[in-house]
Amino acid sequence: MLTAKTIETVKATVPVLAEHGVAITTRFYQNLFREHPELLNVFNHAHQREGRQQAALAGAVYAAAKHIDDLGAVLPVVKQIAHKHRSLGILPEHYPVVGKNLLRAIKEILGDAATDEILQAWTEAYAVIADAFIAVEREMYTQAETQPGGWAGFRPFVIARKQPESDTITSFYLRPADGGPIATFEPGQYITLKLSIPGDPYTHLRQYSLSSAPHDPMYRISVKREDARPDQEGTISTYLHRKLKEGDTVLVSAPAGDFVLDRTSDRPVVLLSAGVGLTPMVSMLNALVHDHPERRVTFIHATTSGQTHAMAEHLTEVASAHPQVRSFLIYSRPTDADRTRGHFHKEGRIDLDWLTSVLPEEHADVYLCGPAPFLKDVRNALLVHGVPPGHIHYEYFGPAADIDAAPAS
Repeated sequence: MLTAKTIETVKATVPVLAEHGVAITTRFYQNLFREHPELLNVFNHAHQREGRQQAALAGAVYAAAKHIDDLGAVLPVVKQIAHKHRSLGILPEHYPVVGKNLLRAIKEILGDAATDEILQAWTEAYAVIADAFIAVEREMYTQAETQPGGWAGFRPFVIARKQPESDTITSFYLRPADGGPIATFEPGQYITLKLSIPGDPYTHLRQYSLSSAPHDPMYRISVKREDARPDQEGTISTYLHRKLKEGDTVLVSAPAGDFVLDRTSDRPVVLLSAGVGLTPMVSMLNALVHDHPERRVTFIHATTSGQTHAMAEHLTEVASAHPQVRSFLIYSRPTDADRTRGHFHKEGRIDLDWLTSVLPEEHADVYLCGPAPFLKDVRNALLVHGVPPGHIHYEYFGPAADIDAAPAS
């Protein structure tokens, strides 16, 4: 238990963290990787260069400080991060290393403002926060290993099939190399691939949403090739597309993630995606029509054109075979062939007026997946439309405030 004085001191740093949080976490990662370069085998290098990892950590530290007297208030954030930690193989022995470098970064960035009293308070607070993460992650590790078909760490999987889905997206069907069963998962969850690229000194861990359904016999991920990006994100996706072939083996951790379909609700469901954000939505759709045919589904997907529209044939078949499913397509730059075929329902971007015309009349559970600008714009439109905030679900790697900003009046 933290003393009242420690809690008061930590909460007093909240305004400072709001102003200097990203600078502190940026310095933290610089120090961490300089002293422990082996951790570069764990962290996403592209997210580091883009500042996404730093922003996400800054948001988590800020939330922990703000709610240090009631950490239960940030339990959803703890669980989201803990899922990622479990999938990456973060262990209890990593936490002292993180704590040491975080406190060092606070001192280096704040200078004399980081008094001995503040540093001592944060030392005590970090121990409590770390214990909370370790306890949650311990349960997750146990569940991942002991569930039917489960396993610990990374397990070899064979690429049983590669299926091009569009000009830029390819699906990879994965089955265990040992021939054993696979763990089930919740629609919306992801798996982590551990990859070694010839000539690269570091291994790379990448999380990809499962686009299969829990009842399928293999895992499926659908990966967008990022040719235009001269960073590790583009390197990894291009390696998967161009170098790995059917019969090759990859290392996979058990499914994880808390952005999942609520199967206990009886409300209609709206699945709204853009680009490769389609992948968890397909998993949710397949699970809904298979296990919950009584729930009405509105499937809305935005992409550039028919050339980038993945799984179009499958989605058409599902909508045709299941009268409870309505499907809408938005192409931002349709080709002449798209216009001739007339397979899309709107040209341009999703806006409030159009969204209002297709949403169910009653409140629905809405799931969003796509780039950050898409998430923010669509979430704001849904709020203006009157969808309760608690009915809108999404996962975003970064400060939630980037997406949760109030909509314009």
